[in-house]
Amino acid sequence: MTTPPPTTSGGSDDRPVIIPDLVSLDADIPAEKDAVLTALADLQVKAGRATDTTQLLADIHAREEKAATGLPGGIAIPHCRTSAVEEPSLGFARLKTPTDFGSDETDDEGKPLGTDLVFMILAPEGAGSAHMKVLSTLARALVKKDFVASLRSAQSEDEIVSLVTDVLNKKKAKKSTAPAAMSEAPAEPPAETVAAPTAPPASPTVKLVGVTSCPTGIAHTYMAADALTQAADARDDVELVIETQGSSGGDKLTKAQIDEADAVIFAHGVGIRDIERFSGKPVVDVPVKKGISDPDELIDRAITASTADNPRRVAATGGGSGGDDDEDGNVGWGRRIQQSIMTGVSYMVPFVAAGGLLMALGFVIGGYNVSNVWQDVVIDHSLWNLPDNMQYTLDGSDEILYSDRSGILLYLGAVFFGGGDTAMGFLVAALSGYTAYALAGRPGIVPGFVGGAISVLVGAGFIGGLITGIIAGLVAMWIQSWKVPRWLGSMMPVVIIPLLATLVTAASMFLVLGRPLAALMEALQNWLADMSGSSAIILGLIIGLMMCFDLGGPVNKSAYLFATAGLSTGDTAAFQVMAAVIAAGMVPPLALALATTVRPKMWTNDERENGKSSWLLGASFISEGAIPFAAADPLRIIPSMMVGGAVTGALSMAFEVGSRAPHGGIWVMPLMDNWWGFIIAVLAGMVVSAITVIVVKQVTTKDPEGAHSESEAKDSATASA
Repeated sequence: MTTPPPTTSGGSDDRPVIIPDLVSLDADIPAEKDAVLTALADLQVKAGRATDTTQLLADIHAREEKAATGLPGGIAIPHCRTSAVEEPSLGFARLKTPTDFGSDETDDEGKPLGTDLVFMILAPEGAGSAHMKVLSTLARALVKKDFVASLRSAQSEDEIVSLVTDVLNKKKAKKSTAPAAMSEAPAEPPAETVAAPTAPPASPTVKLVGVTSCPTGIAHTYMAADALTQAADARDDVELVIETQGSSGGDKLTKAQIDEADAVIFAHGVGIRDIERFSGKPVVDVPVKKGISDPDELIDRAITASTADNPRRVAATGGGSGGDDDEDGNVGWGRRIQQSIMTGVSYMVPFVAAGGLLMALGFVIGGYNVSNVWQDVVIDHSLWNLPDNMQYTLDGSDEILYSDRSGILLYLGAVFFGGGDTAMGFLVAALSGYTAYALAGRPGIVPGFVGGAISVLVGAGFIGGLITGIIAGLVAMWIQSWKVPRWLGSMMPVVIIPLLATLVTAASMFLVLGRPLAALMEALQNWLADMSGSSAIILGLIIGLMMCFDLGGPVNKSAYLFATAGLSTGDTAAFQVMAAVIAAGMVPPLALALATTVRPKMWTNDERENGKSSWLLGASFISEGAIPFAAADPLRIIPSMMVGGAVTGALSMAFEVGSRAPHGGIWVMPLMDNWWGFIIAVLAGMVVSAITVIVVKQVTTKDPEGAHSESEAKDSATASA
């Protein structure tokens, strides 16, 4: 009896995910990856599964650029989510001439081994979990040697379809028969039981947990999980439970499983979700492909880590989540320091946000000169003793000036401004302290905060805070590695490490680094203060390019750090840099929202829906609203956004727009200097980017207006029904 083909979601009306027309056996395709991908894409179009070869290839190549899809054993699984298909689809090619798909496997002479079995796995944008489970089931089967051997020996396209169908339907059969098997169990135990012979005591078993993930969550996530699970099942010395963080979901590890685990394995291509659950556990952290190619090695390393005297552990701040370790799972010092700085920035931003907004509100309520009188107001007055117009003098002048407001407005303005000014006073200390915390854990907090305070004292500012955070963290890490007697061990994290690390950090600033860093900070402040005309516009242009380059990535964050850290100086030029950053960061989501509104036929249904939400995201300065567009089409979207961002940044600096608030978008616009210039800059950049992306897509896409006519016709038919 022939096995029925698997459907996309189990319904009788759904088409099977693979048919003979999607299979190519031993075709004479050139031994080039691009040629193989093109041949498989053509199969999808000829079979009526894909509507746009250009879009399909663009999405496949975008996924290939993130990480190679070649695997050990001569297998490759190019895969992606794409608007070119409306239901999951599988294409298969058995190549006559093996082709390089980026597998790390080599022959005896060290030459790369080619790939001869290629599955193209396609999922529609916004595919549900049922669709994803079909695709992930196939991916998991590819780690089974007997299944792979059957693919190589198959004699026809129908046989390939039958093999894949059996794998997918077998998964469903297991789930459907489980309740029946349980119902056959006896309702009650037999009257008498025979005592089983006493088994010899089992050897100690190491308990491990793990997490696997990959950028698209379709294939590598589940293949790595199955490879690790199969390797563990074949051994008697280990128990392993894996959590898959992929598109089709998976069972989440329980707190009890994590608590009982002796070590953790992270095989991932994206950050681990809820990584703080594993805080303090010994960890082996590697790219996801390592979980597929060397599962036994990872298990051995995890066992070794579970008994090591000083293993690498998951940091409380999320260490091990970067996914950028090398093939051996070791984080380079450069990457580790970069991650610690980003952690420090993430803890610093709330101080900036709260302080900056409170100060801005203080100016609005208490008047432009509330900053000169707020201390006297809050100390000498109260709600029952409201101030009159307060006297003050400026540095270097004997002229007596008066605040422009009095009474309840001046008092409340002083309260708001004083709270914000105090919060901003912690900015450098928080940056330094939490940078050290990311490197060394709790023992790094004290020397880090002290180092940051010293940086402010000597005038080294946020540059000094970065340096002291790194110094404090590295020194605390080094001291933690000392082997000390047991009686001294309990005192190390509470007394010894904070004492010695603080001493080294303070001494390095007072004796060596303080004055040079202060001079550097002063030069930076003078440069910002002296900016005018073309130099300010060029800086704004650079800021705009950086903010739109990676939409929340390292380059974007670097520009944001530069702006927020400058707010602590209170300089007008620093406020202008902050405004340029906010304005440019708003451009990508707003431009794409506009583009999807004025030319909807150029975009998929999902993109049009994303465009609607991007209006609010862009208005709120959430650049990440443009990420779905950029991920699907980076080569056209990102450059188009950078053009508009550069225009906005340059105009914002030219109009001398200033923002004391580090975030908020249009919601903090009333608190800005020259808010009208802010509106002009944002609107100009939005229009420029929208026009650019529309023109680029028009020029580079075949029939852009009709690319999605079929799906629109279906939508129309559904609506009319």
